[in-house]
Amino acid sequence: MSDIIRRKPVILGLGQGRGYDCGAMSAVFKVDRSEVGDRYSVSEWWLEPHSKGPGAHSHAENDELFLVIQGQPSILIGETWYDSPAGSFVMVPAGVTHDFENHTAVRAGLLNVFIPGDFESKMPAIVEWFRNQKP
Repeated sequence: MSDIIRRKPVILGLGQGRGYDCGAMSAVFKVDRSEVGDRYSVSEWWLEPHSKGPGAHSHAENDELFLVIQGQPSILIGETWYDSPAGSFVMVPAGVTHDFENHTAVRAGLLNVFIPGDFESKMPAIVEWFRNQKP
């Protein structure tokens, strides 16, 4: 029997899942490694008002999809920032520099799909890095 048949459905509401606190930014993982066999990872990323995101970075082998679910974060793609109201969709190909920030007075949220998966295993190190940053 293939693992596709053995996988169980996952049903979660907004904000439900495995949470990671990075200060003014937080993540909630919906599915990752164990639920989908490393095919993809789905998470919510939340930015408090007037806060920075993860910092400009790229992933050599992973595409990322973002859907803005709340607020209006600014999303960096390459060298250009885009103000992205709720409902905006962004696809970041592997190797392209990207970031997100919240320049508004309202909390902002993005749904993220990371392809292929196994993103959540990096979260303890990411949380620790943010914990060690000076305000």
